[in-house]
Amino acid sequence: MKQKKITLLVGDNPFLGISHISQNRARNRGNSLDDPKHCARLVALSIVNGADGFMFSACNKTLAILEGLRENEIIKDLDLYAIVPYAFEYVRLATQMGGFSALAKKVLKEMALSRNFMAILRGFKGVVGTDIESLTKAYLSYEFSRIKSSAGKEAHLNSILLHQAITDLALAFNFKPLFKACVDFALTLGIKPGFNTGNFPYLVKKLKEWSIDLSEVLIAAPFNRVGFQMNPSKEECEKALAEYPEPTVIAVSVLAAGYLKPSEAVDYIKTLPNISGVVIGVSKEKHANETFRLFKESFAG
Repeated sequence: MKQKKITLLVGDNPFLGISHISQNRARNRGNSLDDPKHCARLVALSIVNGADGFMFSACNKTLAILEGLRENEIIKDLDLYAIVPYAFEYVRLATQMGGFSALAKKVLKEMALSRNFMAILRGFKGVVGTDIESLTKAYLSYEFSRIKSSAGKEAHLNSILLHQAITDLALAFNFKPLFKACVDFALTLGIKPGFNTGNFPYLVKKLKEWSIDLSEVLIAAPFNRVGFQMNPSKEECEKALAEYPEPTVIAVSVLAAGYLKPSEAVDYIKTLPNISGVVIGVSKEKHANETFRLFKESFAG
């Protein structure tokens, strides 16, 4: 039987020192991952072995990786999926700077220095009128300009996704304007709006309630055989996926933070409907070679 075509994406967690099981594991991945040029080489090697693109949280480290890919003329062969904001970096900066008000001033200053006048105007309108939609679009404009500046004109930015921490917090507060602003902004730019979530069924439920067309958005959510990070349960996530109207869901945490073998992840993903992509983090050349080759062969269209 002919297998469904899946978009294979390199994930950036190893590059950012993130392990969802153990920080010791993250630290033991080696100092080479501190070098953006080395990370760019791992992305390039993954592309050679079957990856289609790169999903990354927009931060200084990943922007440097994009610059490395552009310099090596790899960027034009990639589909890029940006996750914003990189919440962990902003929380760290807020702590260092003495609170979120100081952080907000820093971001507004950077927006001004970027000369992204549309972002500045939207941000000013948002601050004066406490307009969340304007503030959201201003911030997204700023991040979009940073990404395009690092990636270059030849880069293909497929989607901007709202970070899981922000998505799930906004869901908890039933914050419809934020979701509408993200969708409107991305569609205006001609790219796919997206949301990264740890609670796939609830996000789908709320998007339907808010009359947001599910065919127009991309959702990245955990899917793996052991139910790792699949909230509220593996069964409910699978049920919501089976009822999803379009194959526009990207599976993350497919290896359950290294608990599962790549072959086990492949066997499980094959059983799922409506999965359009898979994200896999790589920290070694062996992973880039073997893992992406396995997935590519398993999901050859």
